[in-house]
Amino acid sequence: MNEDLWLFGYGSIMWKTGFSFDEARLGFIRGRARRFWQGSTDHRGTESAPGRVVTLIDAPGEICWGVAYRIPVGVVAPTIEALDYREKGGYTREDITIEFKTGGTTTGVTYHANTANPNFLGQAPIEHIARQIACSHGPSGSNKEYILQLHHTLKQHEIVDEHVRELADLVDCFSNRLEREE
Repeated sequence: MNEDLWLFGYGSIMWKTGFSFDEARLGFIRGRARRFWQGSTDHRGTESAPGRVVTLIDAPGEICWGVAYRIPVGVVAPTIEALDYREKGGYTREDITIEFKTGGTTTGVTYHANTANPNFLGQAPIEHIARQIACSHGPSGSNKEYILQLHHTLKQHEIVDEHVRELADLVDCFSNRLEREE
């Protein structure tokens, strides 16, 4: 790679980058939506009890807000190598166009889980997804922590995502109910 790279984060990369970057800017991609449709057996769940994490789905007419990070040319290769490993649980790298909140566009990359990967769980009733998140835990921590951190980060950036908001509220409800039952 002979130039800086823009990486679009819409999930855990927004609060847990784990790489060096020179600039972070609020932006969005068109025709996509953030959904908790990807199973996590390596971070927020296990093989026997997968968690759910976000991926991008095709959604004509919608936009997905996130943070675009400009990774300097000198660390692009090791950063991509580390992210390819981090996102190995069903995610692939994709070239995209990022539009910045302040105006302008750039090309960049993001990671998304395609429907053919073995961990893809797909759409389910919102209550089912929330219950699965409330009960799942993996090597990187609880699935509840993941969704609540994502919800908090989106609010900090003044990003409204009804799917995440509704799930976060339901996960809190289920978690409180589970704690009372114990």
